[in-house]
Amino acid sequence: MSKTNAGPEGPDSTDLEAASQLSTAPTEDRSPTLPKLGVIGWVRWFWRQLTSMRVALILLFLLSLGAIPGSLIPQQGTDPLKVTDFQKAHTTLGPLYEKLGLFHVYSSVWFSAIYILLFVSLIGCIVPRTWQFVGQLRGRPPAAPKRLTRLPAYATWRTEADPEQVRTAALALLKKRRFRAHLAGDAVAAEKGYLREVGNLAFHIALIVMLVAFAWGQLFKFEGGKLIVEGDGFANTLTQYDDFKSGSLFDSDDDLSPFSFTLDKFTATYERTGPEKGTPRVFRADVSYSEGADGKEKKTSIQSNHPLDIDGTKIFLNGHGYAVNVTVRDGKGKVVSQQTVPMLPVDSNITSQGAVKVMDGYRNAKGEKEQLGFSAWFVPTFAGAGQGTMFSQFPGLDFPVLALNATHGDLGVNAGLPQNVYQLDTTHMKAFKDSKGKAIKQRLLPGETMKLPNGAGSITFDKDIKEWVTFQISHQPGDTWALAGAVAAIFGLAGSLFIQRRRVWVRAVEGPDGVTVVEMAGLGRSESAKLPEELGDLVGLLHTEAPSAPEPPQSSETSTAVPAAEGAETK
Repeated sequence: MSKTNAGPEGPDSTDLEAASQLSTAPTEDRSPTLPKLGVIGWVRWFWRQLTSMRVALILLFLLSLGAIPGSLIPQQGTDPLKVTDFQKAHTTLGPLYEKLGLFHVYSSVWFSAIYILLFVSLIGCIVPRTWQFVGQLRGRPPAAPKRLTRLPAYATWRTEADPEQVRTAALALLKKRRFRAHLAGDAVAAEKGYLREVGNLAFHIALIVMLVAFAWGQLFKFEGGKLIVEGDGFANTLTQYDDFKSGSLFDSDDDLSPFSFTLDKFTATYERTGPEKGTPRVFRADVSYSEGADGKEKKTSIQSNHPLDIDGTKIFLNGHGYAVNVTVRDGKGKVVSQQTVPMLPVDSNITSQGAVKVMDGYRNAKGEKEQLGFSAWFVPTFAGAGQGTMFSQFPGLDFPVLALNATHGDLGVNAGLPQNVYQLDTTHMKAFKDSKGKAIKQRLLPGETMKLPNGAGSITFDKDIKEWVTFQISHQPGDTWALAGAVAAIFGLAGSLFIQRRRVWVRAVEGPDGVTVVEMAGLGRSESAKLPEELGDLVGLLHTEAPSAPEPPQSSETSTAVPAAEGAETK
C-alpha cells in the first residue's frame, strides 16, 4: 500500500477546482479598480457589496458600537429625569448629544439605518446561499478528478479483486459511514459534512430572528412598577401604575392584558444567627388573581425569580418593606385621618423613612384650616433607648419603633407641582415646639400616641403593622424568539466551526498487468489532520475487502511494481 501527497498545480487544475467547491459562500469581487457600469450595473454592484460577508460584519460591528452610548448615556425612553439632569449638568454636551440622537439611540435615524442595512444584508446573503445549498443536496457528489494523486490525502494499492467488486464494496462502506455516495464512471464519489453549511445558514438565520425579536420587543414592550400593601389590589390599567414606560408602537388602550390581583399576604424570613444574620431566606407574596373582566379567582404565590405569567405579562416580586398605620386626631379628638403609610428602606435591615401628610379635614385650636406633616423613621428592630441611633438591628419585626417630627402649615400639594409622596416638603411648614422652644420629636411603640402642643391634636401609632411589596409588571413580546435565536446561533456556529465538509473518491481500474489498482483520495474544505486519519480508517476497512496482491518477483530486465504517480511521494 502506498500513500502520496502532491501540490495543486497542473493542467487539470480546472477539474480539481470543480471538485473542491465545498461552500455556498458567494465569491467576492476584489479587483482594485471599479468597472464602468450603467445604472443597473451600479445597482447590482452595490447589492453585491451590501450582501457580502465583509459588509455584514462591518455593519454588525457598527451596531455594537452604536449600542455603547445607549448603555452609557441616559435614555429618554427609560429615564427622562436623568436625561434632564444630564442636560442641566452638561450645557455643552447636552445640545450636541441631542442633535446626534444619543438620548434616544435605539430610535434614532442612524441606528435604525444600520439596523435595517444589516437586516437586508443578512437576508440578501442567506437567500441565494440557501437555494444553492438546496441544489447541492438535490445533486450528487462530483465525479473523481483525473489525477487523485494531487489531492491532499491519497492512498493506493494493488489487489486481485475485480474492479467492480472493489467499487461495490467501497460504495457499501461509504454509505455505512453516512457518506452520500454513488458510482461515477470507474470511481465511487462520496461526500459528508453537509451539517457544516446547515450550521452556517442556521447561524445567519438565527441572527435575523434575533434582530426581528429585538425590534419587536422594543416597539411593543411595556414595563411598570406598583407598590401594594397587604390587603390592597391592582388592576392592569395605565392609571394604576406608579411608573410606566413602553415602546413607541405600544397602545395602552388595546395592548394591556385585562387582569387583576390582590396581595393577600407577604412572608419573609431571615437568618437569625451566624455570619449571615439578616440574610433573606424566604420571600413569598401570596396573591389572588383573575384573568379577564369576569375571570375566576385563583390563588398562587410569587417568589424571587418565579414570576406570575398572565397572558404573556410577567409579574415579578421586586422589593418589600413595612407600612405603618397611623391615626391623626384634631384638638377635639375627632379623627381627621387614618392612613397606611409605606416606609421606604434605606439599608439592608430595613431602617425606613417616610412621610405622613394630612391634607384635608384638619383645623387647629383656633379653628383655622391647616395641613399637618410628620417626618417619620421606622425600625423593625430597635436597639433600645440609649443604645444608638434610629437604625434597625434586624429586618424582622422584633422591636418596632416609629420616630416622628411634627410640623404644620402648607404642604404645597395645591400648587400644581408634582411631589414625592414619601418625602415632606417643609418649605412652608413650621415645626411644633414644646414649652422650651424645641421642636417636638418622639419615639413611639405600637399603640402609643404623640400629643401635639397647645391642643393641636395627636397622632397614634397603631399596632397593625403591614408589609408592602413592589411588583414589576412587564411584557416583552420578543424575549422567547430572541432566546430561541441565541440558542440556534450558538449551535449553528458550533456546527460551522467543528463539522468538516469533505469528499472521498475511490477509483478501481485494471492495471496493464491485469491486476486491479485501487486509489483512494480525500479533500476537505480546510486543512485538517482528521481527514488523513479518516481516509486511513476507510482504507483499512476497504483493504480487508480487497487485500493487497502479492508483489511479483523482480527480474533484472523487467519490473512489475506499480509506478508512483508523477510528482508523488510514495510510502
